[in-house]
Amino acid sequence: MHSIIVVPAHSTGPASQLRLAPGESLTFGRRATGPGAPAHHLPLTHGGVSRTAGRITATGTYWTIGNLSAHQTYVVENPEGAGEHIKVAPGRIDAPVPFEFSRVVLPAAGDLLSFEVWAPRHDYADPTAPDGPDDGTGAELTAPAFPLDRTKRYFQVLAALCEPRLRGAPHAPLPTVEQITARLRPVWPAAGRASVQWNVDYLAVKLRLKQPPEAADGGPRLNGKKESLVSLALRFNLVDEDDLAVLDGRAPA
Repeated sequence: MHSIIVVPAHSTGPASQLRLAPGESLTFGRRATGPGAPAHHLPLTHGGVSRTAGRITATGTYWTIGNLSAHQTYVVENPEGAGEHIKVAPGRIDAPVPFEFSRVVLPAAGDLLSFEVWAPRHDYADPTAPDGPDDGTGAELTAPAFPLDRTKRYFQVLAALCEPRLRGAPHAPLPTVEQITARLRPVWPAAGRASVQWNVDYLAVKLRLKQPPEAADGGPRLNGKKESLVSLALRFNLVDEDDLAVLDGRAPA
């Protein structure tokens, strides 16, 4: 199972994303893909980027980055973190990245190049273990079926999607992206159509939704994706009425 998803700057969907299983690595840089290139490589076609500028390695639940350039510092930003970021100095190897979503930014001869890395997998200790979640046996952790963090923006988007049906209208039409944006703006002033849509797409990846058949035919892909998300969330109680508190900036009861 993959644990890291690398999203190029101009990605148009899953076909252009690169998935890494634990232990796999990906290089990035000016070097083109093809014969002689590493099996996993993200080309950054800019004259100001080294041929092999860096390396990303997936672990079970997080990832590391190595800066293989001689002079440039890289920055890994948390898009949800109000400026939270880490710096990766030239030559630094295997710097751990703690963010679930990250934007890697490289300076390149006056330009800033970027790509995203998603780490949607979360593992948790099994609370039913004989001696509690950490019994010192080294037993393998239990991977949750639906690893959702209720403090993240994507959970607010999911709650807003589910709100009409949780308010007692089980067959209510789902809110549009514009309606979700308006609903969240009091607690998320920077919310916009693109950022809400990004979170819908990320939820589909995180919850491992299968692509609806109409997507292959250019049909109503977004509506099908939203319907699938809400159906899954309500069927397995991933969101309940108490969780709607996040839409007002409060913690769920």
